[in-house]
Amino acid sequence: MTETKTAGQGERTRSALRSWLGVSAITASLFVFLTTELMPVGLLTPISTSLGISVGAAGLMVTLYGVSAGLGVPFIVAWTRRVNRRVLLSALLAILTLGNVIISVSPDFPVILTTRLVMGFANGVFWAIGVSMAMRLVAERHAGRAAAIVMSGISVAAVVGIPLGTFLESLSGWRTTFLIWAGLSALVFVAVVSVVPSLPSTNAVSVREVFTLPLRNARLRLVLIAVVLFVLGHFGAYTFVRPYLEQNASATPFFITLVLMVYGAGGAAGNFAAGSTVTRNPRGGFVAGSAGLVVSLLLLLITIGHGLAGSIVALTAWGVSFGVVQLSQLAMTQAAAPRTFEAAMSLNTMAYNTSIALGALFGGLFADHLGVTSVVWYGLALTAAALLIVLVTRRRTSESAVPDAG
Repeated sequence: MTETKTAGQGERTRSALRSWLGVSAITASLFVFLTTELMPVGLLTPISTSLGISVGAAGLMVTLYGVSAGLGVPFIVAWTRRVNRRVLLSALLAILTLGNVIISVSPDFPVILTTRLVMGFANGVFWAIGVSMAMRLVAERHAGRAAAIVMSGISVAAVVGIPLGTFLESLSGWRTTFLIWAGLSALVFVAVVSVVPSLPSTNAVSVREVFTLPLRNARLRLVLIAVVLFVLGHFGAYTFVRPYLEQNASATPFFITLVLMVYGAGGAAGNFAAGSTVTRNPRGGFVAGSAGLVVSLLLLLITIGHGLAGSIVALTAWGVSFGVVQLSQLAMTQAAAPRTFEAAMSLNTMAYNTSIALGALFGGLFADHLGVTSVVWYGLALTAAALLIVLVTRRRTSESAVPDAG
């Protein structure tokens, strides 16, 4: 009897360990997807110089990636609704690996843009399925914790990934940086194949049902509007933070790396601060984070943002604010559509990534025609609009406590 009981406990322990290893592999997947998406942010200047294009044109690497990630995801998620999620995630990582290799050896900018466009489709699908996969791997009572761990990959990417890419570029060039990221993507692919168990799809939602969801769900509709406005403002400004600091604070490549790491550390702190409260009041987290970002952009625009110390203060506050909003908007989406979370996340991903693309595009137009300072004003205006939308629609966007299981 004792031996049987001990054996059963050991089996459950091994099963639980493998489940959390699977969550870790999905978190690593988020890390490589996000860093690949935003890698050009820290490399805009050397890429534009190397390829003989403007900074605004180089920003299209972010724009087209976001376009495909946003516009394609609801269709691909619906069309693959019966595909095993482990198989689908493995295929997405294979595309990411190959894409980074191609970019590292691409002879010209059009090839790079085409490759980024294809990679964007894989990125968008991951954002729609990744969190729900992690929640399915563990016991129901731990599903919320698993989701939070996966989303922590955002902070790791901001703290380590993007600044590390900037640092590696300063040592070896931007092409080598993308090649190194191809290697990291391949390692994550191996991890997913090794530790993530079979996950048959359980969310068979057609394309039509996906797109009618916000028409039938007023709360989700308002959340998506707020997300669009916030992301347009945030990424419009963030995409051009390097040339802004170089122009207004005489920042060196080393300082850019440092300040991006500080920004990422702020994001991690924001995630940590929001983690304990966001499930109880995600709307409050969104309001606080959006207000913090407005203040951060104002700091960059006034005198404090024109010096190195002032830039660090502003970027730290910016990172904290973004970390809070990132978790809050996910919890708001979850609370608005708990029974169709994967479908709602595909719409959230479409709105989010399309807004990244448009934010980078509009930011590039402002940068090329009115100067990089105008991009910060643009980001300020859109972020303030997102804050206003949530404040004036308080009844619709307020949520009660969200269960830990999501």
